[in-house]
Amino acid sequence: MAAWQPSAEGPGKFHIFVHTTSWKKLTVLVSPDQTVQELIDKLKDLDITVRLAKGKLFYRNKQLEGKKTLRHYGITPNSVLYYIQSFPDVLVQPAGSGTIESATRDLFFALRWMKVSDSSDKVSESTEAPRSSEQTHSLGAPPPMVPTQETPHWQNLGSRSQGHCWVCQEPSFPEVTPTITQVSSKNRLKYQAHLPREGIYQCSITGLAFEVKSAVTVTYWNTRWTRHLSEDEQDTLMPAGPLFHIKVQAGVVQKVFLPHFICLAECGADRPCFIAHFEYEMMTLETPTLLMPFYAVLDNPSFSLLGVLWRKMRSSFGSVPVHSLVLLFQQLSAANTTLHLYLIPNDKSVKQAIIEQETDWNSKVIPKPPPLTPLFLGCVYRVAGTNSVEITPDEHLTFCYRSPKKQQLFVEIYIKNVEEDTELSITNTRDNVRVWKTLLRSGDIRLTPQKPPPHGCHTPSGGCRTAASAPGTAGIPAGTGAAFVKKNKTELCSRMAQVPSIVLHLQDANVINKDEEEEVLSQDTRQRKNRVLLELLERKGPEAQEQLYQILRDKDPYLIADLEKSS
Repeated sequence: MAAWQPSAEGPGKFHIFVHTTSWKKLTVLVSPDQTVQELIDKLKDLDITVRLAKGKLFYRNKQLEGKKTLRHYGITPNSVLYYIQSFPDVLVQPAGSGTIESATRDLFFALRWMKVSDSSDKVSESTEAPRSSEQTHSLGAPPPMVPTQETPHWQNLGSRSQGHCWVCQEPSFPEVTPTITQVSSKNRLKYQAHLPREGIYQCSITGLAFEVKSAVTVTYWNTRWTRHLSEDEQDTLMPAGPLFHIKVQAGVVQKVFLPHFICLAECGADRPCFIAHFEYEMMTLETPTLLMPFYAVLDNPSFSLLGVLWRKMRSSFGSVPVHSLVLLFQQLSAANTTLHLYLIPNDKSVKQAIIEQETDWNSKVIPKPPPLTPLFLGCVYRVAGTNSVEITPDEHLTFCYRSPKKQQLFVEIYIKNVEEDTELSITNTRDNVRVWKTLLRSGDIRLTPQKPPPHGCHTPSGGCRTAASAPGTAGIPAGTGAAFVKKNKTELCSRMAQVPSIVLHLQDANVINKDEEEEVLSQDTRQRKNRVLLELLERKGPEAQEQLYQILRDKDPYLIADLEKSS
């Protein structure tokens, strides 16, 4: 064991190195009689990810106990320690071994990480300690985050097929629920969050987070990247999270945490990441102060439009690893059992937009876990199922990122026999590796008594099916739809669902324009949306009402059949 060596910083003091799971190698001034807990407290001042998450220190394959001293573990000048965040309570099965339980998985990951890091970033015990304080990050001032070539190669830590994105653990911030208002002149939801005191707070809906030094109210909303990025910029830069318009009192926000969905564990930390800042329709690219899993952090920000961009690489098409979500809904007004499956990047704003739309379509969410392995933008994934599952319009889904304001891609899944357990799965068509699966049990499905559809007919879904005849409407000649809409205006006003999708179809058919679409969708209740839409089409004449009737036959055949029968 190396002898204790005094340091120029003070008698009995010396420098050690600590690797953290935010890709930093911290240089820390310590003394041999300091406790492990005192060292962790120092690390909290150097790295925000240590301050925000519980973790453990490891040295020479041993986990260090907080009450024991550094001398007890034989920590000498220039020793290399590892700070490992606590991992989610999942079971991990490395190849060729049994299940690792919760008590030992931290050690497993630490050993695995240290093996890679030691081979790529080893610090010799003979290396000189830093000679001046300029080479050491001062306490209370987090060091720059920009990764260097000294960064350990995280992408080598695990195989994608194992599905363990253990490094990218999402930090846990105190949540605030904003008040939501709808801007009447535009199809836009505005969020307003009151942050009560100094601290870090996260919006429960969008994931946007702020560190503030006093109480303040923040106003923000989503906007589309395509409105602000030119075509040339879109060729070289990829949106890696939502774009926010933020308004707040100047000088109160110390840090802004902008959500992103890039998997840093898979792609490494050497890929160019920027925060786009739009002012007066001009974009400037800023380097994040800290790049951490799920967030890019900017210190002392100025506000307007902010969002995270990722530099595209010509050689990396289809290879950008992304944290993803699988959202599964049961459409209650459709034939038993009709499901909608979405495959999206892990963007809370997109998720919230889908939930709002599915609620408008009278659907309920079926909670299922997300894929454990990162997916890849631009790749095509195949959805499959057992137990006589029908998937329309196609079993293939292209994994892409769309603005929260745009219609998201999904597939409709129709299950003939819900009494039997049904397995659903998603497979990457590029390498035929299954990336997600779940077991759908009869208890997951709400069984509602409904009239069965005629033979050979099942409910179509929003945006994914071609026109189909509604029950009881086969053979109805064109032109009768206008009379149907006029006759049932009151019932349609109260019962018509799926308004955003209906409006989208009407716009695609050139029945209404963009301004009229915004006028309809800006109403604050579904009934008001329906009334404005029906009055608008009534002014446009019988052809517009006929178009609405044909869309309803496709999207809500049971409503049409019920109104036809009652009349």
